[in-house]
Amino acid sequence: MGKLSKREASISTMKQQQKHFQCPVCKNDMIIDESGTIRCSQNHSFDIAKQGYVNFLTKHIQSMYSKELFESRREIILSGLYNPVHEKIVEILSASNIINILDAGCGEGTHLDKICGKLESDTVSVGIDISKEGILTAAKYYDQNIWCVGDLANSPFQEQTFDCILNFLSPANYEEFTRLLTPKGKVIKVVPQEGYLQQLRKEAFAKTDKEQYTNERTVRHFKEHLSKVEVFRITYTQPLEEHLVPKLLEMTPLGWHVENINQMHIKEITIDLDILVGEIE
Repeated sequence: MGKLSKREASISTMKQQQKHFQCPVCKNDMIIDESGTIRCSQNHSFDIAKQGYVNFLTKHIQSMYSKELFESRREIILSGLYNPVHEKIVEILSASNIINILDAGCGEGTHLDKICGKLESDTVSVGIDISKEGILTAAKYYDQNIWCVGDLANSPFQEQTFDCILNFLSPANYEEFTRLLTPKGKVIKVVPQEGYLQQLRKEAFAKTDKEQYTNERTVRHFKEHLSKVEVFRITYTQPLEEHLVPKLLEMTPLGWHVENINQMHIKEITIDLDILVGEIE
């Protein structure tokens, strides 16, 4: 028997996790048939695409992020720039009995894939993003995960489905996180600290109030919604290879504010992030 196509493999994987899905239209349970159609009792249906993902959006949403941005982000992450951050998250996950992980705002999925690849225990990993281009890129490169285009405010998942929600440099929806998490489930949210990409920030916002950054409001908001909060700061500066500079500029909105991109010569870059860990009440 030959190797399964991406679509066939996704159908098989998603059928195993069928109980975790709910219709984003009517909230009923869903069944995944052998043809790759995901259907609820009210006959709302969504098809698993040939690329191995499913689009659960109920209306068209125009993403501001391009395929090129996600390819650049993937290359930057694969360069190892975030490895210490991934290792800390793996340490946190390994200390808990985590079976099901949702990456909320997963983009092209590289953070999730790298983190799950370092875990010793088997996990079911699901990525959701509102950007179809991001999920297309994720499905192209990473076969071991479930990829969904969807709106986090109207997600296609049952209550108490995930033991952990990862939220990496992405907006949060704490009401939905609370609905989706199992009892004692964890949210791991990664947010910038004041030194994050400071070399780029200086170029983009020199002598403006945006040159300085604080995450105080984001951290406070996290603590208002979750309990047993722990904060781990990860900060380091490392050399940045010349060919990665335009990739870095393209992957972050900071780069969009740089006028003379071709004249930039960033030799090193600072990663300065807070990893926020909390549980639902």
